[in-house]
Amino acid sequence: MIATLVFPLLLQSAAAEPPVPGWNCEDPRYQQEMNWCAARDFEAADERLNAQWKETAAVMKVRDTQFAANGEAEYDTREGYFESLLEAQRGWLRYRDAHCRTDGYLARGGSMEPLLNSSCKANLTRMRTDELKALIETEG
Repeated sequence: MIATLVFPLLLQSAAAEPPVPGWNCEDPRYQQEMNWCAARDFEAADERLNAQWKETAAVMKVRDTQFAANGEAEYDTREGYFESLLEAQRGWLRYRDAHCRTDGYLARGGSMEPLLNSSCKANLTRMRTDELKALIETEG
C-alpha cells in the first residue's frame, strides 16, 4: 500500500524534501528511498551539466566568430564549433538515455530498476560534464 502511494511521488522531479519523513540519502535503507536518492543525485548532475553546457556553448560560438573573422571559413566549409558540439550533445543524450535504460533492465520491472537507471545517468552525466569542461580548457 505504501509503495502505491509513494511511487507517483518518485516519478516527479526529485524534490529537496524527501517524500517520506526520515528518508536520508547518507544512509538509505529502503529501495524506494534508494531510488529517490539516486534520482536526486542524477538531478544534481544534470544541473551541473546544463551549467557547463551553457559555458562550453558560449566558448564554441566565440571560436566560430574568431574562425570566420580570420577568413578561414572561406576555405573550410565544415560545420562550426558550436554546430558540431550541438550535434554531439544531442547524440550523447540519446546514447545516455538508451544505455541507462538498458542498464536498468538488469532489474527490469523490479523495484531496483529506477536506481540502476538513475545511477547510470548520474555517472555518465558527470563524465560528460568533465568532457565539456575539457573542450574549453584547450585552445580551439
